[in-house]
Amino acid sequence: MHDSVIGEEVLGSALGMTLEKTTFELGRRYEGKVRDNYTVGDGRRYIVVTDRISAFDRVIGTLPFKGQVLNRIAAWWFERTRAVAPNHLLSVPDANVIEVMECEPLPVEMVVRAYVTGVTSTSIWTHYARGERVFCGHRLPEGLRENERLPSPILTPSTKAEKGDHDVSASREEILAMGRMGAEDFDTAARMAMDLFRFGQELCARRGLILVDTKYEFGRTADGRIVVIDEIHTPDSSRFWFAGTYGERFAKGERPESFDKEYVRRWLAQAGFKGEGPVPEIPREVRIEAAKRYIAAYEVITGEGFEPDTREPQARIRRALGVGS
Repeated sequence: MHDSVIGEEVLGSALGMTLEKTTFELGRRYEGKVRDNYTVGDGRRYIVVTDRISAFDRVIGTLPFKGQVLNRIAAWWFERTRAVAPNHLLSVPDANVIEVMECEPLPVEMVVRAYVTGVTSTSIWTHYARGERVFCGHRLPEGLRENERLPSPILTPSTKAEKGDHDVSASREEILAMGRMGAEDFDTAARMAMDLFRFGQELCARRGLILVDTKYEFGRTADGRIVVIDEIHTPDSSRFWFAGTYGERFAKGERPESFDKEYVRRWLAQAGFKGEGPVPEIPREVRIEAAKRYIAAYEVITGEGFEPDTREPQARIRRALGVGS
């Protein structure tokens, strides 16, 4: 496991200063699970990546510097994948903020999976362990073990649920039958997703990582182009394992080493929470450990040290965006 230079003391002091919510006078506001979106009316949007963490389709709390980590990783990938698939990024005015082209989101997330894994109700391993051998239109071979590599990556689209509801995985045929998306748009987004996943896998492999699975969101620009939106290859949208220990751990039936939010999901599941009922309070040590894993993800993926902006986030972002208090 990669150790970050950010110590417990810095993370501990940041626990009380996380960015939980923003209400800036900055145009029309929309709040997602993790991002606060501001449409400014001239073809641009500001996306503020908060420190909220979601799991099992619920917001469960905040982690120090999580928003900065996600924002910077997403911007890093957006810059490096422009030749693979166009995206909405215009600039990065603050550690927690990106300025993007305003897009009309497509109603389907493109999820790409290369391994049989996961603990959620929509995960491929949950379905496989129940005896199901067709997942989103793909026939799966018999005899797969948990966390085993699939013969080749598969596309498993998911309908985008309203906040609080659960996403539903479906095949291409099922998505088209719902009438929410045309075949041409679906196939364009699907092709981009598979190209991005291949690019991500290759780059991650050079960093000693396995890109296990990920989700991509797409939108349509004002001039009709389909582009990647939201985030790309972050620890929130993707699962990463360490390649160096995967083989040995898999052979022993042990969980792969990872630094995505699966750590938090597993803690919640052990606490008896899988999306229903009240969210248990996440202990200080779990929040700090989870933050360390996000920071480690940034450093391993980008090859750069993570230097957090430790200033009070609300005032800092207001200054960066030129909005009043």
